[in-house]
Amino acid sequence: MDTETEERPHGAAVVADGFGTKGPRGWAFREVTFRAEPGALVAIEGPSGSGRTCLLLALTGRMKTKEGRAEVGGLPLPRRMAAVRRISALGQVPGVSELDPAFTVAEHLRERVLLQRRFDGSVRALLRRPAERAAIARARIEEAVEAAGLDLDSLPKGERTSVRDLERLEALRLSIALALIGRPRLLAVDDTDLKLSDADRAEAWALLRSLAAAGTTVLAVCSEAPEDAQRVTTLAGPRATTAAGAEDDTDADADADADADAESTSEDAAESTAADGTAEDAAAKSTAEDGTAAKSTTEDGTAGETAPANTTDATTEEGAADALAETRRA
Repeated sequence: MDTETEERPHGAAVVADGFGTKGPRGWAFREVTFRAEPGALVAIEGPSGSGRTCLLLALTGRMKTKEGRAEVGGLPLPRRMAAVRRISALGQVPGVSELDPAFTVAEHLRERVLLQRRFDGSVRALLRRPAERAAIARARIEEAVEAAGLDLDSLPKGERTSVRDLERLEALRLSIALALIGRPRLLAVDDTDLKLSDADRAEAWALLRSLAAAGTTVLAVCSEAPEDAQRVTTLAGPRATTAAGAEDDTDADADADADADAESTSEDAAESTAADGTAEDAAAKSTAEDGTAAKSTTEDGTAGETAPANTTDATTEEGAADALAETRRA
């Protein structure tokens, strides 16, 4: 049969163990440890500059890491970065994968289909008749636009609307539609909740949930994760908590938790922290986090394996900026 193999996408499992990368001025993130099953919705939450985007790019094979290991769909990172890029797709990431404000929605969609066919299509697909290729392209676009919930008729000028005239949520939907044209097993979305109202934020997360439910694993960077998402949290800047008490007022709550946990049972001690800085013994529940920390929490509240202690190199906002700059130049 002269038909392209176009099975419904199935998500890629994502596993990270002591994952980290750095720039010339410091670590962007360190000791990230979590596991996400195929079709999971994973929220990478944390403040700006905490290495969220670097982690997103590293897990999609677009940023080389310096320590630890990870697998995406069974493909090891960083050794199989090119293969991971083929099964993953980026939404809009500033400086890496951006919408052109001068392009119309239709121009973006047509360009992405052409690029997809050129770089990811089979030889047979390239030899198809023009009419057949055009029909397949229209079908791909319609499928992706529908999955992203982008209503072209509701736009000011329909599909001829320029990107600069789109609302933030519409631009997010367009970037997701472009990513879905390649039918990725892993979809990565940066700044999911940036500049969105509460209503728009709810719509954005509902969209990502629907994509995950349809089988695509979703990684989404955000400032605050929804309760039903699996969380990987990054923390920027040096922060230390000990069982003895807080170093400053901002860590009072965390230190109180550490004191309580130090006296708790082994069930409490089973909770994990994958820290991008210093992590002490989990049984004592004393944590010293040098810069970016990451932990994985599943929907049922369970957590992953505790990261090993490291007391030397801190993560820094400058380290994350350097790592991003190197990726953008590449």
